[in-house]
Amino acid sequence: MIYPYNSLQKLGFDDIKNLIKSFCISEMGRGMVDKIQFMSQYDQINKFLRQTAEFKNIIENDQPLPIQSFFDIKKLAEKAKIEGTFLSDEEVFQIYSSLQTVFAVIKYFEDRNGLYPNLEALFEHLPIEKNILRHIEAVIDVKGKMKPNASRLLAEITTAIAKAEQEALKKIDQIYKNAQNNNWVADGSLTMRDGRICIPILAENKRKLKGFVHDESASGQTVYIEPEEVFALNNKIRDLEFEKRREIIRILTELTNQLRPYVPILFSYHGFLTKLDFVRAKALFAIKIDANMPLLVNETRLKLINAKHPLLLLNHKESGKPVVPLNVHLDPTVRILLVSGPNAGGKSVAMKTVGLLQIMVQAGLLIPADAESEIGVFKQLFADIGDDQSIESDLSTYSAHLSKMKYFTEHSSAKTLILIDEFGTGTDPLFGGPIAEAVLEQLNQKKSFGMITTHYSNLKLFANSAPGLENASMVFDNINLQPMYMLEMGKPGSSYAFEIAQKIGLSKHLIDLAKSKISVQQRKIDTLLVDLERDKKEVFDSKIALDKQQSKYKSLLEENEKLKAYYEENKRNLIREAKLEAQQIIKNANKLVENTISEIKEANADKATTQTLRANLNTELKKNETKPLPPTKQQQKESEEIEVGDWVKMPDSENLAQVLEIAKDNLIVAFGELRSVIKKKRVIKVSNKSVPKAVKNFGTSTYSESAMSFSPEIDLRGKRGEDAVAELERYFDRAVMFGFSSFKVIHGKGDGILRKLIRNYLKNYPQVDKLEDEHVDRGGDGITYVYLR
Repeated sequence: MIYPYNSLQKLGFDDIKNLIKSFCISEMGRGMVDKIQFMSQYDQINKFLRQTAEFKNIIENDQPLPIQSFFDIKKLAEKAKIEGTFLSDEEVFQIYSSLQTVFAVIKYFEDRNGLYPNLEALFEHLPIEKNILRHIEAVIDVKGKMKPNASRLLAEITTAIAKAEQEALKKIDQIYKNAQNNNWVADGSLTMRDGRICIPILAENKRKLKGFVHDESASGQTVYIEPEEVFALNNKIRDLEFEKRREIIRILTELTNQLRPYVPILFSYHGFLTKLDFVRAKALFAIKIDANMPLLVNETRLKLINAKHPLLLLNHKESGKPVVPLNVHLDPTVRILLVSGPNAGGKSVAMKTVGLLQIMVQAGLLIPADAESEIGVFKQLFADIGDDQSIESDLSTYSAHLSKMKYFTEHSSAKTLILIDEFGTGTDPLFGGPIAEAVLEQLNQKKSFGMITTHYSNLKLFANSAPGLENASMVFDNINLQPMYMLEMGKPGSSYAFEIAQKIGLSKHLIDLAKSKISVQQRKIDTLLVDLERDKKEVFDSKIALDKQQSKYKSLLEENEKLKAYYEENKRNLIREAKLEAQQIIKNANKLVENTISEIKEANADKATTQTLRANLNTELKKNETKPLPPTKQQQKESEEIEVGDWVKMPDSENLAQVLEIAKDNLIVAFGELRSVIKKKRVIKVSNKSVPKAVKNFGTSTYSESAMSFSPEIDLRGKRGEDAVAELERYFDRAVMFGFSSFKVIHGKGDGILRKLIRNYLKNYPQVDKLEDEHVDRGGDGITYVYLR
């Protein structure tokens, strides 16, 4: 229930309905928009909200609905219902086109079974009666005209007319040429007069041609004669045309009789198309105002996050101005919010935003606020906005306010949302303040909810001490003396009357005189509020600066962690390479010792030979002791300088790798689809010709092409759960292999089933660092960002 009813107009809801109507494609849809009303049944509100959200999802993320033609078939069905009447071929074609749209839309949803359950409910029990189309197709062509062969008689008449017209045209053409040869014809050609083909004859020659004179020119110099020989043929054509018309009426009457039993179904189809147009218009309007579906709760509370007044939003879009978002909450602990602050600071806009968005949600409309916002269901909404003085009712402005306060206190309850603008104004503040405080106390005792704007200090003090009430203020920049249009809960605000007067240019003498006339207590209260506002702004500015420093520190910390991980990886690689080199040195040394011993044995321990072999052994061992880690730069020729794309191998391994990057003394190489970091001095350059073709095909070219073609996002909308998880698993493996730090999964919103399944699956992977929603302007919780460790 809304009281008074003109509150809808004052809050701007009538303007919202007019904007929605502009998106309708039918008069029936516009009529349904006119019937939008404030509802209090949770299930009904939830159904309408979800229908609009699903249609919005279709427009933004799916193929467009096949809505091609939409006519008022209810009016045509009403006409066809009357015995003895018949529908024209144009009216029949309108029914045919509308039904084609109905069946195409139903097929669209059947192909997406379960994706849009609330929209599917619109045609849940709707019968599919395609016999109607077959009846119409038998007599009406694709352009909406009667088929020439709609009946055997019509085909015969059509043929006879064509034959007679051809004969008449041939006859009159002969007469016309003869008249031309005799110079009887005036300037011009054959022409139509009264539906008859006539020859223009000079007036002085009119008796030379036998026939019927149908007309003459304005000057009287030319007469238009239908030749006698053609007269009978034209009469025959005229008679055949009458017969054709009678046969068409008979066919249409018969067709209408065939359609008459389907009139109830046609009414159902009409209702379906009307609802479809209605929901479509609401969805298009939601997109225009960047609206979302909030969390609807079956309680009396609300929590608006980054909410915006839709009309103000549209107005600022045209002018390019930003809209300051509103953040406010009402719940059992904070039921009534008392908003104070300077004039033109945004108090009324904030209150009207809360009221309008609450009405929109309870009317089944999406709102321009974050999807995390929570909106409860109120049974009543009372509003006192603007001046309702009435000459007829002998009511002054204050009397009108008091009449509403009387109604509010008598009829409000714990399920009432109350909006009051400039509470207590219109009379002497000395008396208006206490009366307003008494009304506020009564509303609080009834556990009502509300948002009230005021300048009265006694109300601010009352709200500060009364449970269930809380002060709020509109932020004011008291340095630059301008409003910030931001609502802050928890403290009252000053009216900044003297500061604003100073900015406007009121003389200092007048301001000082005015200050001397207010009470000392009031002056202290106002000064305290100004000081609090200044301190609050300083704290707010400090918080912003601290957040920036923390963000910078976090960024540096992340960069440091990445560098640490990089150096640890290189350290492990160097240790592994050193171990391999040591093993190779030991292996070579052992082999040399074994060969020496073998040669000594073969020489039968000849002393001279033994000394020579021992000397050679010592020389080789000393070489290994002083030998740098193989291979070194000295062992590579200048002409063999390693570049990106070259093939290399380690001296103790036959595995070939291709160079991807060169970072100082390090090489980033690829062994097939595996990457590694190796010191440049630890590899030997290999000729490109000596690399087998199979190795090249399996090498980094395949990897590079695969990595280059790899998209950092995957679209799983419309897929079943098992298929979506299987495809995501393959995609995830490739993302990890290619070293991507993040990617996004597009799964759509819907009922959130696919989103929940995907997120639970990804949480099982240790490589996943965190999951986040996309920004609300680019898809919100319909897209998940995946960040990898």
